[in-house]
Amino acid sequence: MLKEKFAKLEEKIGYRFRDTRLLRQALTHSSYANEQKINKSGDYERLEFLGDAVLELVSSDYIYQQYPDMTEGKMTKLRSSIVCEPALASCAREMGLEEYILLGKGEEATGGRGRDSIISDVMEAIIGAIYLDSGIDEVKTYIHRVILSDLEHKQLFYDAKTILQEEIQKENKGVLHYELVSEDGPEHAKIFAVNAMIDKVIIGSGTGHSKKAAEQKAAYEALIHKTYIIAD
Repeated sequence: MLKEKFAKLEEKIGYRFRDTRLLRQALTHSSYANEQKINKSGDYERLEFLGDAVLELVSSDYIYQQYPDMTEGKMTKLRSSIVCEPALASCAREMGLEEYILLGKGEEATGGRGRDSIISDVMEAIIGAIYLDSGIDEVKTYIHRVILSDLEHKQLFYDAKTILQEEIQKENKGVLHYELVSEDGPEHAKIFAVNAMIDKVIIGSGTGHSKKAAEQKAAYEALIHKTYIIAD
């Protein structure tokens, strides 16, 4: 059963592991390891540590090569937006990675499968696993394809709230704020709906598992449709 699931995930991520034990470890949360009485090294934490360092190196190299005129400060800001928790979780969800995480019953019951912190950790653990399995060239290809592709569009999404605030200040349109519209679902899996507003005018709407995520989507919608320009 797990072997079949892992094979499907390999198809989604576009990489076939030589040592599938690395993939299993990358997907194993400590709660599952504890329940199954797996040795501590059997969860993803050590692979996440390695993957975080590899991701920072590869993304730093990419930014340095692609943006020769960018200052150190702007490069640091761009890298931060690429490797931040919400950004990695978003990339992971595009391939449905959260469906494959091995969680203990307690963590599952409290909504761990939808938590950005866990999903992003697993994303970094997979990077570490690919690095150990095949080396820097293969993991670099993976990072470029999954995380660094269409970077300008992704940066707009990841930094939507900051960018929208800056644009509204330029336009002198009024005061940007976010209004919580609804909060549905059980405590461990709530869905928040939020409106981005200039004074009393709605310029964007978004939903998410946290207020912050919903606000980000609302801001992104306003930027894409440029509703903040026509708002009175």
